[in-house]
This record gives sequence, C-alpha cells and structure tokens, in this order.
Amino acid sequence: MKVSPQKVRLVVDLIRGKNAGQAISTLQTINKRIAPSVEKVLKSAIANAQNLSEDVDVDRLIISEAYVNEGPRMKRIRPAPMGRAYRYQRRMSHIVITVAEKV
Repeated sequence: MKVSPQKVRLVVDLIRGKNAGQAISTLQTINKRIAPSVEKVLKSAIANAQNLSEDVDVDRLIISEAYVNEGPRMKRIRPAPMGRAYRYQRRMSHIVITVAEKV
C-alpha cells in the first residue's frame, strides 16, 4: 500500500483480536483513507480460510494476528525556491492479517 505504516497501524490496532464480522463493521465506520484497503485484506484472509477447508465457520473467525511492516521507500524530489530541490520519501507498507477459528 502506498501509505505510511504509521497511518495504517492506527487502523489495524483497532481490529486486532476482534471477531471478523465485528472488524469488518468497524472498518466500514472508520473515517480513514486506508480503511477500505485494510477491509479488502481482511476479506481476502477470510476467503482464504474458507477455501482452505470447507468446514470453517465464518462467524467464529477471529483476527489472531494483524501487523504492519514498512515496505520499500520511493525517493522523490520536490522543487524549492531559487533553483533548489528538497528530497523526500514516499513510504509504503505491508499489511498482514491472519484469521483463526475461535476454539
């Protein structure tokens, strides 16, 4: 994702350890730009769990692991006055969400 890990962690920290259905409803109500992308990753993890075995109960899935790592950085140059230029970095993040069935 082309968002800094610090911004994504604010959203991921809200859903860690919750029920999968409850986490999806939480992500739909959060007013952050990255929330739909995190929701997409969560729905993908749920679909992967369903495809892995058919006897998985979706209502009993919980988010067992959710973390964000820093991805590669794109180094860019911003024009500045008097012929100068300022360097800045566009940060990216890797989102990892693991779901497990509650015992």
